Amino acid sequence: MAMIDLRTEIKEFLSSRRARITPERAGLPVYGGNRRVKGLRRAEVALLAGVSVDYYVRMERGSLTGASDGVLDALASALQLDEAERDHLFQLARQSRAPGGPRRRPAVTVRPALQQVLDAITDAPAWICSGRYDVLATNRLARALYSPVLAGTRRPANTARFVYLDPEAARKFFVDYDRIAGDVAAKLRVEAVRNPHDEELIALVGELSTRSELFRQRWASQDVRLHRSGRKRLHHPVVGRLDLDVESMELPAEPGLLLNVYTAPAGTATADGLALLASWAASQEKPATEIRTLS
Repeated sequence: MAMIDLRTEIKEFLSSRRARITPERAGLPVYGGNRRVKGLRRAEVALLAGVSVDYYVRMERGSLTGASDGVLDALASALQLDEAERDHLFQLARQSRAPGGPRRRPAVTVRPALQQVLDAITDAPAWICSGRYDVLATNRLARALYSPVLAGTRRPANTARFVYLDPEAARKFFVDYDRIAGDVAAKLRVEAVRNPHDEELIALVGELSTRSELFRQRWASQDVRLHRSGRKRLHHPVVGRLDLDVESMELPAEPGLLLNVYTAPAGTATADGLALLASWAASQEKPATEIRTLS
């Protein structure tokens, strides 16, 4: 498959969001005790959004081409979408209006100046990844921190493959594995709509769908997440438990790439763990003089 089927994405996203909202949650009266649909009826969503039933039915069948921002806002409110879901709805509409044909491919390499930025960050793990979870560049501390993810021979290393195709190792590394697995699938779905012509992303989703039942389940949920700040709990094979604060930042000059930096408050066990990790990382790299001698 060369691209995401946007009509199917729209249909499944809207129907799944409608199915999770009960009339009581939407503030609507319930007449009779035998409803044949899960969640709201299409007519009830249309009423809440202030559009005709026929218009909403067309939208849920996959047509957002003519929907104005006002209609999309009203629909997001009717379906009680959170920030990530609302952004996803608007992205679906934007892609529906966009002319066909190939788009700019997300970057697959990192400029030397960006590697210099990473290397200048010496006290915190920092790396750059793509929206499809390819690890494209790291500093020394990130290489040490993510050593389980980077252990394979396939390059670039990919966190989504690690999570879903090496679940035994991933469960040992990610303390909150189930949440991480859900977040990865949800962020990949956002990326798939933002870049529906990205053949490598489509291939990744196909590979994970073929080889992981858990991924198929998480992908079918239609959940979406944004790359944001948060907390990540890891169990490193050398230094043990690390509870890290995460900042994930888009790079304006490199659309599609994200800079990730992990830190910990001073004086905490995790800060001490990062210092120990830095010492271990330094011990793993041969000094330049030794490299010259060996060569």
